[in-house]
Amino acid sequence: MTPSSELTGLAAEWNEARALHPLYAALGREFVIELPSCPDLESGIDAPPKESVELARQWLLEVDERVQVHQLRQFIQTTPLANDQTVRSLLVHHLRKVKHSDADRDKSDFLLVQYFSNCVPSRLDDADVDLEYVAQTLEPILGPVDLSIPEGIKPLEELIQQACQCKDLKALLSSHILEKGRAIKTQAGQDYYVPAAMVAFTRFSFMMRRVFFRLLHRDLDAILAGLRTLEQRGVTTIDCRRAQFSSEESIARLRMICQSWKVMFFAEYSAGQPVNMLVDLRAVIERALSRNVQESRARAQAATAGVAASADAPEFEVSSTTPSWPSAGPDK
Repeated sequence: MTPSSELTGLAAEWNEARALHPLYAALGREFVIELPSCPDLESGIDAPPKESVELARQWLLEVDERVQVHQLRQFIQTTPLANDQTVRSLLVHHLRKVKHSDADRDKSDFLLVQYFSNCVPSRLDDADVDLEYVAQTLEPILGPVDLSIPEGIKPLEELIQQACQCKDLKALLSSHILEKGRAIKTQAGQDYYVPAAMVAFTRFSFMMRRVFFRLLHRDLDAILAGLRTLEQRGVTTIDCRRAQFSSEESIARLRMICQSWKVMFFAEYSAGQPVNMLVDLRAVIERALSRNVQESRARAQAATAGVAASADAPEFEVSSTTPSWPSAGPDK
């Protein structure tokens, strides 16, 4: 490397560190994470010496160790500070590390999907999200990619097809597709960072995100529709112990919880307690609807039987036998 190219590389690295510093500082405040200080980054100088760039590099590495994957995911998807440029800077920062931990891999995987999502139109059809399209979109980050997919990663395609056939979240979770995809990612080890592998994993994670939210909204819509029906039928509370709520949850509170879930799940899509609660709540609502229908039918049948019995009973009886009248005695 020539001295001029080294200076150019240091300047680019410094600019990226300056861009990431306010983002990481805000993330630390959001999750109450104690971050180390970096006076040169905080001062905002434009042309620091090489030693300052190295200190900034070390600062970023220390911060990365303290920030958990779920914290980064939630923050990036909810903060206005996370624009296309900051996401790209974060992604480049993680990809160019010499050594990658499992947490680095998971952060890179999330950032690749986030970068890809930011670049593509919202109404993109599932059929258009093929490997060639993903590689083309990621080319500014990965460069031209030879799409010779490693053998151990090829099962991702079958998992995508299985996920697209799921009708609800219960079917998706019981299929363990998300866990199988994570297992393939873990088994890839450092081969994850082969460009073709990153393209395949980006496509898989993007499609899983799409399928998850599609099924999530389908389940929430079914729950809210069921709550409306029950409310119209005069039901005010439901036994929701199966979904880890109380035995007498009000319909108004359940509706409020469903609305809050729409916001909460926006930043996290994976199997976990809240997702399982949602799946169980849909089962509870469907069972309550079924029971309510059965009870209504039973009452209707009982009422019909009562009317029929009343119609069969005569209004008054005429005896077929001749009554025995007392005989009249002689006049006295």
